Amino acid sequence: MGYSHGTMYLPAQFDSKDRALACRLMRSYPLASLVSVDDAGLPFVSHLPLHLEQREAALVLLGHCAKPNAHWRLLQQRAQAVVVFLGPQAYLSPSVYPDLARVPTWNYLAVHCTVQATLVNETQDKDRLLKKLIGDHDPAYVQQWIDLGTEYQHRMLAGIVAFELEVTGLLCMVKMNQHRPESHLRMRALYAAGEANERALVPWMDLLGMGQFLATSGD
Repeated sequence: MGYSHGTMYLPAQFDSKDRALACRLMRSYPLASLVSVDDAGLPFVSHLPLHLEQREAALVLLGHCAKPNAHWRLLQQRAQAVVVFLGPQAYLSPSVYPDLARVPTWNYLAVHCTVQATLVNETQDKDRLLKKLIGDHDPAYVQQWIDLGTEYQHRMLAGIVAFELEVTGLLCMVKMNQHRPESHLRMRALYAAGEANERALVPWMDLLGMGQFLATSGD
């Protein structure tokens, strides 16, 4: 799997080549935007939770949509699509800088995947795929799903279209002001004391090693 460079503006300082970090982000924020092109040439978007699976060197995203959702027909007609995962995000005040000649910005993490879609049609295969999604978010429900019985399961499975999305290109944008180390100390303190979106960025700062500057700053 290579890196695709056609799905978003990505300045070099924010271009993360860390595949493990991209996978962590996709698993932490699994509600993705699946984007296809419709017959009018316009983007058609569905917001869906996806399960990330690693198969040897390949990454595959598993998901499903309701049968009335036309998106599965677009995947059938045009197998190539884009999947966007948006991680934590928050405003950044220029007050984090020691000087005043600064402007505000927005920090966020995002992953764009170029994918090749395959529909999953067999009932047993759809059931296995569905159980993986259940296992991600509510593993206790697996047994309840089994206990509902085959007839009920088949009715529910008939109402969805499942698919596998093989990742053929990957872009990971990490826009965390990492190129402005003079802001890190105040930025971390501001986010740590902030609202939920701001606090959610702090572990990613630490994961990126931005804490190394904090440890040596003497402040």
